[in-house]
Amino acid sequence: MNFRRITSALLAAVMLAGCGSSTAASTASASGTDAGDNGVLRVGMECNYAPFNWSTDTATDTSQPLEGGGYCDGYDVVIAEKMAEAAGRRLEVHKLDWDNLILNLQNNEIDAIIAGMTATDERKEVVDFTSPYYESEEVIIVKKDSPYASATSIQDFSGATVQGQMNTIYDEVIDQIEGVNHAQAASDFPAAIQALSSGAIDGVVSELPVANGVVTANPDLAIVRFAEGQGFTADTTVSIAVRKEDDELQQQLEDALGKISKDERNQLMEEAVERQPAND
Repeated sequence: MNFRRITSALLAAVMLAGCGSSTAASTASASGTDAGDNGVLRVGMECNYAPFNWSTDTATDTSQPLEGGGYCDGYDVVIAEKMAEAAGRRLEVHKLDWDNLILNLQNNEIDAIIAGMTATDERKEVVDFTSPYYESEEVIIVKKDSPYASATSIQDFSGATVQGQMNTIYDEVIDQIEGVNHAQAASDFPAAIQALSSGAIDGVVSELPVANGVVTANPDLAIVRFAEGQGFTADTTVSIAVRKEDDELQQQLEDALGKISKDERNQLMEEAVERQPAND
């Protein structure tokens, strides 16, 4: 998801959770073995944010099985597979709600987060990050026949009703639009698109790869990209999160990322956009 952000309140909860223990963490501690050191790299993601990650019933060369049944596929899954291989571990994908990703990492229930997450200053207080593994562009999705479809600046949306996903940077940046009607944040990204399609809102803040998939699946929608210097001011990179002081894993992942060129990363994203379910 994204250069998505966590709220201060949630960060406080994360810090408290880090002082406690979950069942998985307690089991690992009791055995005297870190659950992440048994040859498995446990990676958390939503599996609900195509083309970065999505759920599917189909096993493919790029998908990974989920504990509750089904599979998870997407750009993040492919990157995670490369990271696991570099760390000499078997990949295990954990499907988690966005707001639970850092909590599960802190509680030692997963080893890394690869979920379109931006390394914000707030998040850096509780977890460590690798360098970015992808950089995108923030856009707004609108109806194709909308008067906002020809916008070239975010300020052209003054007076419009714009929505983002809860606890993400997509929701936060909306207030950069002067005079905007900032709609209550959606619980997840598909809910925001549904609100747009129903006419309840005028636009949804998104990142370009995600928007490409949305408009492919919904021909009545369009993407608004902005002229240079007329868009949102925000960090558009995403990085891998690991637990504080998990220096060995962080370095393994950093070394692995260094072997994936920018061209290859972009190609992997293009392939994910092509195969996501929305394009079927």
